[in-house]
Amino acid sequence: MSGQDTSPREEESPQERGFLQVWTGYGSTGIPEQLPGLGGKVVLQAALGTEHCVLLTEGGEVYSFGHFPWRLECNASELAVPTLEQALTGLHVVSVAAGSHHSGAVTEDGAVYMWGDNSSCQCAVQGESQVPMPTLVTISDPETSPPEMTRTVQLACGEQHTLALSSRREVWAWGSGCQLGLVTTAFPMAKPQKLEHLAGRVVMQIACGAHHSLALVQRSSPHEKRQNPEKCHHCHQLLLTMMDKEDHVIISDSHYCPLGMALSDTERKHSPQIPDHHRSPSEPYPHNHVMDAHNTELPWAGQPEHLPNAADKAEPTEFPGKAEEGNSSSTPLEPDGAVNNARPRSSQYPDEEAVKEYLKKLSDISQVDSSMKSAHLSCLQPLPTSEDTCPSSPSSAAPSTFNTLVVSCASVVGEKVAATYEALSLRKVVNYYYPSPTAVVTCISSPASGGSQHKETREEQMKMEESMPDKKSFSLGDIREQGSEGICRRLSLPGLLSQVSPRLLRKTGHARIRTVSLTPTPGSEADAHLPSLQTELWTWGRGKEGQLGHGDILPRLQPLCIKSLSSKEVVQVAAGAHHSLALTARSQVYSWGSNTYGQLGHAESPTVMPRLVKIPEGVRVWDVAAGQGHSLFLADGEFFQPNVYYSGQQVSQEAGNTDLGHTFTQQPVLLSVCSKLGYINSLFAGGQWCLTLADRNVMGYIASLHELASSERRFHCKLSDVKTQILKPLLGLDNLASTLGPTSSQLLQDTASKFSKLCYLIGQHTVTLNKFLHSSKDVKTLAMLEHSDIFLDTFKEYSSSVGNFAVVGGFQALAKPTVELFNRNLQTLQLLSEVTDESVPAADLLHTLFYIPIKHLHEYARVLLKLATCFEVVSKEYHKLQEVSCRCEALGLYLKKKRKEAEYTYKFWKTFPGKMTAFLTRHVSTVSESLRKPERRLICESSNRGLTLQHAGRFSINWFILFNDALVHAQFSTHHVFPLVTLWVEPLSEETSSPNALRITTAEEQFILTAASPQEKTKWLRAINQAVDQALSGAPDILAPAPGSVMRAEPPISRTASYTFYKDQRLKEATYEGRWLAGKPHGKGVLRWPDGRTYSGDFKNGLEDGYGEYIIPSKALKKNDHYQGHWKEGKMHGHGIYNYATGEVYEGCFQDNMRHGHGLLRSGKLTSSCPSMFIGQWAQDKKMGYGVFDDITRTPAITRPPPARRVGWSWPWMSQAPSSVQLRDQPAGGTGGEKYMGMWLDDVRHGNGVVVTQFGLYYEGAFSNNKMAGYGILLSEDDTSFEGEFSDDWILNGKGILTMPNGDYFEGTFSGEWGAGIKVAGTYFKPNLYECDREKARVLKLGKLAVHPDEKWKAVFDECWSQLGCESAGQGDVLRAWDNIAVCLTTSRRQHKDSPDFRSRSHAQTLESLEVIPQIVGPITWDKYEIIRKYLIKACDTPLHPLGNLLETLVAVYRMTYVGVGANRRLLQQAVNEIKSYLTRIFQLVRFLFPDLPDGGSLIPVTQDRKEIGNEERDFPDHGSRVITSCGLLLPVLLPRLYPPLFTLYALDNEREEDIYWECVLRLNKQPDLSLLGFLGVQQKFWPYAVSIQGEKKEVQSITKEVCYASAIESLQQISTTFTPADKLDVIQQTFEEITQEVLTMLQEDFLWSMDDLFPVFLYVVLRARIRNLGSEVHLIEDLMDPSVQHGEQGIMFTTLKACYYQIQHEKLT
Repeated sequence: MSGQDTSPREEESPQERGFLQVWTGYGSTGIPEQLPGLGGKVVLQAALGTEHCVLLTEGGEVYSFGHFPWRLECNASELAVPTLEQALTGLHVVSVAAGSHHSGAVTEDGAVYMWGDNSSCQCAVQGESQVPMPTLVTISDPETSPPEMTRTVQLACGEQHTLALSSRREVWAWGSGCQLGLVTTAFPMAKPQKLEHLAGRVVMQIACGAHHSLALVQRSSPHEKRQNPEKCHHCHQLLLTMMDKEDHVIISDSHYCPLGMALSDTERKHSPQIPDHHRSPSEPYPHNHVMDAHNTELPWAGQPEHLPNAADKAEPTEFPGKAEEGNSSSTPLEPDGAVNNARPRSSQYPDEEAVKEYLKKLSDISQVDSSMKSAHLSCLQPLPTSEDTCPSSPSSAAPSTFNTLVVSCASVVGEKVAATYEALSLRKVVNYYYPSPTAVVTCISSPASGGSQHKETREEQMKMEESMPDKKSFSLGDIREQGSEGICRRLSLPGLLSQVSPRLLRKTGHARIRTVSLTPTPGSEADAHLPSLQTELWTWGRGKEGQLGHGDILPRLQPLCIKSLSSKEVVQVAAGAHHSLALTARSQVYSWGSNTYGQLGHAESPTVMPRLVKIPEGVRVWDVAAGQGHSLFLADGEFFQPNVYYSGQQVSQEAGNTDLGHTFTQQPVLLSVCSKLGYINSLFAGGQWCLTLADRNVMGYIASLHELASSERRFHCKLSDVKTQILKPLLGLDNLASTLGPTSSQLLQDTASKFSKLCYLIGQHTVTLNKFLHSSKDVKTLAMLEHSDIFLDTFKEYSSSVGNFAVVGGFQALAKPTVELFNRNLQTLQLLSEVTDESVPAADLLHTLFYIPIKHLHEYARVLLKLATCFEVVSKEYHKLQEVSCRCEALGLYLKKKRKEAEYTYKFWKTFPGKMTAFLTRHVSTVSESLRKPERRLICESSNRGLTLQHAGRFSINWFILFNDALVHAQFSTHHVFPLVTLWVEPLSEETSSPNALRITTAEEQFILTAASPQEKTKWLRAINQAVDQALSGAPDILAPAPGSVMRAEPPISRTASYTFYKDQRLKEATYEGRWLAGKPHGKGVLRWPDGRTYSGDFKNGLEDGYGEYIIPSKALKKNDHYQGHWKEGKMHGHGIYNYATGEVYEGCFQDNMRHGHGLLRSGKLTSSCPSMFIGQWAQDKKMGYGVFDDITRTPAITRPPPARRVGWSWPWMSQAPSSVQLRDQPAGGTGGEKYMGMWLDDVRHGNGVVVTQFGLYYEGAFSNNKMAGYGILLSEDDTSFEGEFSDDWILNGKGILTMPNGDYFEGTFSGEWGAGIKVAGTYFKPNLYECDREKARVLKLGKLAVHPDEKWKAVFDECWSQLGCESAGQGDVLRAWDNIAVCLTTSRRQHKDSPDFRSRSHAQTLESLEVIPQIVGPITWDKYEIIRKYLIKACDTPLHPLGNLLETLVAVYRMTYVGVGANRRLLQQAVNEIKSYLTRIFQLVRFLFPDLPDGGSLIPVTQDRKEIGNEERDFPDHGSRVITSCGLLLPVLLPRLYPPLFTLYALDNEREEDIYWECVLRLNKQPDLSLLGFLGVQQKFWPYAVSIQGEKKEVQSITKEVCYASAIESLQQISTTFTPADKLDVIQQTFEEITQEVLTMLQEDFLWSMDDLFPVFLYVVLRARIRNLGSEVHLIEDLMDPSVQHGEQGIMFTTLKACYYQIQHEKLT
């Protein structure tokens, strides 16, 4: 309510809220009076002590009034007017607390301040009996390192102790007495200590009585089933006892841990005394006591006559009545605390049976004692046999769970019970009997059992305790409370020799409904925002008045859970001096403890157990307070204005003295005078005082809030009554499952579960609203507004479950068990159903009852709208309230509509057999069972002949039924179900023959329906469209459309749905899930076949089309075939990767599910038996065209040149490999291998090709049928060659010429395998023998029999042309090509959007720029040429562009060809020619995209004002033009990617001459600079005698090295870091310029170089540069340099470098 929004509470004056009234007693004396002196301050909270009060006002200020004996400066220690606590000013206190004679405050940051009486250190100050001013209390957790300060959220004070609740929901205590719950005898305790027994639990609230404490704890969730212990963790008695009596074995689990005890006289002697200036409020008033002090003590110390016989003989020290007794391992303590070692004991109890008997008598004594204290009770009342809140069930008691277990086991094992008993240990019985481990066994250790021991095991104890359900507090009260459930607490097993009871065996035949937990499991979404109702109440301290609620008057040194309240959903506790109150979510109050003055609100006995307060029926309590001898209850009144009820002692006021009178209430009385106080929001009580805080109703705001809270409390009580009086008894019936059947039983369980969830949520909301009324009442914090979705969703879930139950006739089936359950008396059901007509049948009553919660949505809408009217229309609060109100109203109307649909559907199914008989003559029951689903609702059907099938036969029968999820077409003997999510309907135009026709399109069928009239057509069209739309959305939009929005007339034609095909042969039984368009899969989707095949990807018109992933299982290999790539019209088409189950991988192009185009096939792995790799062209799934095949396991023969010269002989040495190389027996994978580069036909080598091996063999020639057949050339590593005929791989057969490395050769006929012995018949020539014959030496030219470069990789270029939309090279439309490029880029970006390679921002910007077509119009200029060049660089940098993909593929095939075995020096020329072919063909593509680009060798003009002119322009006299070549444009893009394999080939080819060159370089570089200059013939004028090194000139000495021409040397060394010839020529030119610059510096005058002067200097620079592979660099430049620069300046410089390279090889030092 900020800004311009004004809420009612902002407009009201301070007196209109936080209005405080004080009074004492009831009747004529209980007149509330306004407390003077506050000056109109708003009071937020009050805390009352015995004779003083503390008030917290808005702004965090604290006021006090009353009797303050700890303040000496006060006048007569009386303050009738509230006085500000100055010490707390500025600290912003958020809560206050008051004990009997001390007070406390908690600040906003969690700090605690205490003041008042400190005689028992209850103010946590050591050594001070009084603390007059608020003093800070330090609460630090010593378990953290360093110790952390604990933030406190709540404070509670008693008479001698104080409790604090931390933000971590831990309890801290200080003061004195057993009410601290600490394991110690060192009292008082001034330092706050953590209550270790509650460690690990979530404490929600704390409260303190005079000498007892209470903690409201959230119940632990049973997520883990832990093993149950066999013995009590404290007293070490067995938790289960077994007694064999005659023919039965009695198993009892009613263990009671008797560690509750009275304080001994020694402890009383050592405990702090109450100061003399006041009487302790805990002391009973003498005139009300009928027993003396001895009678009120525990009987074992002072009344030995009550002890059992077995215990009478034992000494008193052996009984657990001593407060200082130790555990079984401890020795007794003397009164002064010293250890008595004289009587060590091994057991704490002399006779466990005696203790049990004694405890039984003790319970009777406690009852008598409590009854004697109640003067108005003359005799003991019988114990109730059932809980007060649960109505008596009219059905008989259900059989014991134990008996059920025994019967089931006996039926399996046999009739012998002995076998049954052996099969069932006690542990198994317990585990079965307690299916949900939610409760805890809590047994309290004695004070002497050291705290350290307890601290070490407390976590283990909690885990162990949580594993023992319903064992939390076996106090006497719980044992007596469970007396009526003895059949469930004791297991009677038949005798060992008897048989199982036939009655029990008959019971096992009854099907029993599965147990449904009517308490929602924690962890739901609501639990994160709303308070939990699954609580437990733990109490400890003195129990003399029964204020602990454990059914006895024993004290408890540690917290103990009151088991009888564990299922009551306690949400608030209050503690008086000697009694306690507990408020539940059902607005009921339980009370126990002292009832001397009737403060418990009932007259029942015993008062040592929680009993319901006798509030008038129908009154719902929502706040409680407890004083010294009275209790206050705040309840709903008329017109939602709260009423106050008083229970307790009347207070008489005579002569100004207030004293307790002798009269008191028998039950709570209504204080009618309080109704005049306004809308009371809080009650407070203490001492004899009562106090209320109230609000004035302004603009109806406060009244509306109270109306909302009261309505919610009434609604929750209604739901709780239905759950306890109807649902629980029904679900407990034995024969319910068999009566309802499996379907209805399951639906009833679901309905009960949803009902319980709704009831629990409303209970949580009730508690939240109660707290809301206690707080500032800011409407923005209303849970209904903040978490409205939780409420609405819960109502929708519940309504859906009830509707499903109604559809299957569940209420009709449940009617009979209900009538039998209530013995035909349905008054309870009529009352809860709000039906007055007694003639209404049980089924209708149940139906009405279960739909009553839905009506509450309208109540929400009404009250929220009423709240909204309290705000300005423009305020945010108004809009929020109105929005939630509208949503509640809309949901209520929608659920009402859903109820009618469920009823309509039930009536349809009820009459369905008759209709089916009229239409169908067969399979009526089968059709009904298959179609009748609980969640299915009927919309309309065509039994009235309103809709028929067009062109149906005369005698055909067609019945159409429209459900909310399917359209059913029923015919004579069959029916078809068409899911609505895959159904499309459209009206046919009136021009057709049937104007009232509708076309129905489904996933596999299409048919036309004809309506009887235009109205019927419109009705069916609208109904089908709405049903389809709701089926697609899952949950219909129940809210009204926003203003200006348009209602959708028909569902979307494109949608996401799932469907299983049943008709299509290709897709039969396959399930598709994904996008649809007009009845066909279209878009992204997943298709799964029953045999395991799966396709995931794009669809178009019902077929796989686009990019997708396909998996085919291989049962034989137990692996999958996996394809990932492009599809077209249901077949693999385009680029893809296919991983075969055999291990082969194909990556390339597909067409019609076959490998077609360029592709790479990998077979096996390097360690497998047959690894190979093929890359090349495919056609119809076969290798066809040019390709490269690499087989690394193949081992060819090796030959060496023959040393002898014989004709017609066979050389035996040829059959042996050299000893240094092992060939035949090497394992596959590294020592062998060959590579084939040539033509293929039908998967075999056929045509020209080249084969190289790992050992240097080279063959080029013809192949036929996968063999070397025909003319060919073969070379070995040592240059031995054969040129002639071959008949098979490496087999010579026919004419040929065999040439030796020295030039000698044979010419004749050859036969045999190369490397295994060859037979020769021919002539031997030796051309090098004479000078005149050297010209006849044969020169072998390689490459002429290899595949022409332009014939290689044609499929790669054809694919690129195809991507551009061209059928063949250069044949196509340019604009269409650019459109295809844009589409390709966009599609690829979407496809690879998740790839990390495409996530960078720079790459995304590159792709965006590529989608823009460069505008190149008119003649090409230099600027346009630069645009084209930059575009090509970007296009080639990304594989998503067709040119980039082409370049990437070419790089892959090039490396595949010339890397590994292909790194053969014989292939150098072919590798160079292949690059030149690439340039030519890529340039053709570029010219197609840019038609104005001239052909290679053409000149283009350069802009005259260009400042930067390329180096190449110096080669032309006209600097206004440049030459365009494919090398200049494309080589900078292509060559860097191909450089490594290419340069390797150059290095291998020039290896010999490079070695000679390098040897000379190393020798010559040993000389100093001047000596080397002189040796090379450099003129002395070019000798630098002084050089500049780092800016300092140094003279060149005769021994100086590496300083002359250093800059030129460094420049020339950069030639090895460049890739293209153009860049290398630039380096050479830069080197010449550096030499020239240095010479100019030396000569100080201009000069012109002559070659005679330049060459020696440049030779020096080359030598000093030490370029390792200079020969390879020279040959690479020579082969690939632009022809246009060969005769220019750079051409001359390159010739000079080349000359230096050859000169160095022949240089001689001498």
